[in-house]
Amino acid sequence: MNYPGGIKKNIITIKDINKDNINYKNRGMNLEEDLNITNRYYKDQGIAYIYKKPTPIKVVKANFENGKRVITEAYYSEPSTTDYNGIYKGNYIDYEAKETKNKNNFPLSNIHKHQIEHIRNIVKEKGICFLIIRFTSLNKTYLLKGIDLLDFIDKNQKSSIPFNYIEEKGYQIKEKYLKRLDYLEIIDKIWRKL
Repeated sequence: MNYPGGIKKNIITIKDINKDNINYKNRGMNLEEDLNITNRYYKDQGIAYIYKKPTPIKVVKANFENGKRVITEAYYSEPSTTDYNGIYKGNYIDYEAKETKNKNNFPLSNIHKHQIEHIRNIVKEKGICFLIIRFTSLNKTYLLKGIDLLDFIDKNQKSSIPFNYIEEKGYQIKEKYLKRLDYLEIIDKIWRKL
């Protein structure tokens, strides 16, 4: 359709919207944006309440500009734990989201030691804990259970997790339209108690 000024618009049909799996390869979104959209959908539909945790900072200096407070100096007051947490069907959910350009492995240096300890504590207390890892160059996203992450770390002296381990132990999250990364679909399958 041509609009005034010669602007052309692509029209998306209902048929396009109803596709379960849409290829978003070049849409320019990152993992965090996809998860925030998914979590907002879960919240709006009353399915789950999962939120991005803010990084704890201590404000040292701030100025007022145009009636708004602008932070000019701050520092991290304590190490953050994982990226997201919340509640689903009465169960505590906690997870870290990571992206890598690597095709063959996921570098463990992407996860800080205090985050691994946090994951270990959540698993010990029987919370639902996992990593969501996106291999950007492969356009694939996986959910890896916290217990499988810890098992790999405890049994190996490697600096990265091989892609085939993640492919074998993890669960690929297919990208969709409204529920961009519907990881709760996988949670329902692998944590049978829900």
